[in-house]
Amino acid sequence: MRADKTTKDIPVTAPGGFADSAVQDTFCAGTTCTISIIYDQSPQGNHLPVSPKVEHLANGGTPTNATAAKITVGGHIVYGVFVVADAGNTYRNDSTKGVATGDNPEAMYMVADGKRYNSRCCFDYGNVETSGIDDGVATMEALNFSNINQWSKGVGNGPWIEGDLENGVYTGDPNGGATSISLIANYVTAMLKGPSGNHYTLKGGDAQSGALTVTWDGARPPGYSPMKKEGAIELGTGGDGSAGGIGTFFEGAVTSGNPLDAVDDAVQANIVAAGYGH
Repeated sequence: MRADKTTKDIPVTAPGGFADSAVQDTFCAGTTCTISIIYDQSPQGNHLPVSPKVEHLANGGTPTNATAAKITVGGHIVYGVFVVADAGNTYRNDSTKGVATGDNPEAMYMVADGKRYNSRCCFDYGNVETSGIDDGVATMEALNFSNINQWSKGVGNGPWIEGDLENGVYTGDPNGGATSISLIANYVTAMLKGPSGNHYTLKGGDAQSGALTVTWDGARPPGYSPMKKEGAIELGTGGDGSAGGIGTFFEGAVTSGNPLDAVDDAVQANIVAAGYGH
């Protein structure tokens, strides 16, 4: 969306390909632009418009600067979603289709800027409350990339791959998360696997090279099983609109069902092959 409120869809160069950012550059030349909607490329059509009013955003969310996260992937200029602390940058769909609810299994991944994070809540992506308010523990399940250590702490000073499960952002082990390594990279792959029952897995890796590392694979924190997921999808803040986090999102997906480890490995290999930063 330009400053004059005119909008334009930015297509991909080919099915499954890169965003055609030249269209955006032409449209936004000589003015400012924001991202007004993020399109779901799956058949479910769970598009993410700017968030409506939620508990901690009385006026709703605000769109991100469309050109603030300019990078190169595989020789193509592309733009990410640049989330600024306390700006209310968040996108949300409370009426989704095909998203896990209750204690049903799901998984999610995202690629984020490995250098943009802080220790506040919450730069999240995932399954949140349809109500837009804090409905209590276990009512959301989202990825968080930060060095928040209020509820648990990983190795070193972070940043860590964490799960925001509502009223708690966890590196995995509520008693310290000693297996949760700090993930130092220019671009990171973050992954959360949420099967049914008292178990979940966090994985992370360098989005430019190598394989994923399991940073947690075990029980959920006390009080978080069974899960009470509600099935909204949100990007940028906590499920109740807590907007203290910073981060940059480039791609991601939320699945209904918990894919095999081989699928996780294939996703990471595809991300590396795409050529972030090249």
